[in-house]
Amino acid sequence: MKAVVQRVDGVKLSVDGNLVSEIGKGLAVYFGVERGDSEDQLEYYAKKISQMRVFEDERGKMNFSALDNGYEIMLISQFTLCADCSRGNRPDFTRAEAPDIAKALYLKLGSLLESRGLSVKYGVFGADMLIEQLNSGPVTIII
Repeated sequence: MKAVVQRVDGVKLSVDGNLVSEIGKGLAVYFGVERGDSEDQLEYYAKKISQMRVFEDERGKMNFSALDNGYEIMLISQFTLCADCSRGNRPDFTRAEAPDIAKALYLKLGSLLESRGLSVKYGVFGADMLIEQLNSGPVTIII
């Protein structure tokens, strides 16, 4: 599994020109599932994402999580995170999990984040999405 977590001031996600979901201040989480990943790993990701202190306090120190501040999560499936670029110029995506398994794990991660008190908005699994994102910082963390 891989997750790219970015602090944002807003995200709008569209499919075929139609707005699907949007958030204001919060986290954009791009999530990829590799072959062999299991549900057992999801609790770790949910804990890390929900408790990640990347939002500043009054002194400018990153001391608050999205949960602390009541911010939202935009959870976006992204199999391309599983690319192997070690050979040639075309990424190899054979490490990505089969879509049915990956989708189940993606949705389970969202459910775990919600159970921790976060508001989660979703992308459309397997769709060609247009994502308008206003990065803040920028702050980008890879898990």
